[in-house]
Amino acid sequence: MNTTYSSFTSLATLFIAERSEQSPVSYERDTVITWGDFQQHVATLAQQLETQPTQNIALCFGNSYLFAVGFFACSYAGKSIVLPGNYQPEALKELSEHYDLLLHDADVSVPELVSSLLIEAQSLLETTVINESEAKQPYFWRELNLAEIPVTLFTSGSSGTPKAIAKTLKQLDIEVSILDNLWGDTVASTRVESTVSHQHIYGLLFRVLWPLCSARPFSAHNLEFPEQIVHHADADTTLVSSPALLKRLSEEHNPVAIRCVFSSGGPLPNQAAQHSQQLFGSLPIEVFGSTETGGIAYRQQHVASTPWTLFPGVEAELNHENCLKLRSPHIDENTWYQTADECYFHDSISFELRGRTDRIVKVEEKRISLVEVEKRLEQLPWVQESVVIPMEESGRLTLVSIIVLNDKGSDVLNELGKGKFWLELRKALRNWLEPIAIPRKFRVVDEIPLNSQGKRQVAEIEKLFQ
Repeated sequence: MNTTYSSFTSLATLFIAERSEQSPVSYERDTVITWGDFQQHVATLAQQLETQPTQNIALCFGNSYLFAVGFFACSYAGKSIVLPGNYQPEALKELSEHYDLLLHDADVSVPELVSSLLIEAQSLLETTVINESEAKQPYFWRELNLAEIPVTLFTSGSSGTPKAIAKTLKQLDIEVSILDNLWGDTVASTRVESTVSHQHIYGLLFRVLWPLCSARPFSAHNLEFPEQIVHHADADTTLVSSPALLKRLSEEHNPVAIRCVFSSGGPLPNQAAQHSQQLFGSLPIEVFGSTETGGIAYRQQHVASTPWTLFPGVEAELNHENCLKLRSPHIDENTWYQTADECYFHDSISFELRGRTDRIVKVEEKRISLVEVEKRLEQLPWVQESVVIPMEESGRLTLVSIIVLNDKGSDVLNELGKGKFWLELRKALRNWLEPIAIPRKFRVVDEIPLNSQGKRQVAEIEKLFQ
């Protein structure tokens, strides 16, 4: 679908395009930040950064508006942008070889021996003109050469050291343009609320860059609880969220209208998708992708088996293991990128995800798919959701699992007791799995431990068995 409105602007020309100075950019509780404010704040910081000898600048902000100021100030100052995915001091220290200066706000604790610059919300918001000479000599805005502005992101690092992923602002701009061509009409004139971090590619694109390019104001702060989503929702809202939060919406919440809901970061259970539609009147648009690839495909789960549709411009084929191979302008238009996602294609642009082939482990010389074990668990009438991981026990690799029970499962557990319930569960699994593939230990949890991007926190799961 092509957009019929005219407010979309490329990142390259964002600051030289015609736009009212009173146009809202962001909102900070009761304060509305205008386009004129934004230009002033970016110009002030860009001038400050231009005097810095450092080249690689890390941005780490809890406040999305301050993050946007830092992002474009770095772009105009000719700096390389580095986006750590984690605010924790030790994590920032671990990544310090990638940056020379850390720009941050008061939400972030800076590790020792790291060069940093604090950007304070209040001082920026109270600033209108820095001094008279700068008022007479406005900052020289120019068209940005996006291909020459490096942006380094990091994989989530939920089970290992974060991996640096090099991109350019041009690649991000291409992806933002694709998003606007697909859904620009749908989200036009809405304001953006979000439950995900701008430090990762999904939040960066959907809650900061795309709203700026399409003149839609975004909240400076995250919503962290389901109750906040319901409180802030209305028909002029776009919600950028993840399965981690959408799954926590309960039947107790009263229905409220939301114009459009996006979800990414992990699989959204069909039950959660349908409940979101009942609650908000909007079936979530799920986005499948990764830090390395950006957006790959999208869908709305009208039924559980709804296939995924490739984003425009994304070419795909399967390798000998039926794993997805991709080529696109927002990855590398000249090189194919190999994923570990096993797929089945219905036609040239729609496919089903079958799981990841890198989730294969060897237990006593037998290859076992953790995805299949989880699938068999979730086929049982008592299990809503599961995670299966390998663990070393007395020098031997075994499988363990955490499960979220549905109402029926909770009733059966209470009726039979733990011992008999686990016997029944293992007995049911033997219809599908070899004994070696059946988890040796189980833990019942209220919800799967996920980070803010919807990724499983393997270390937290392992602790449940220690």
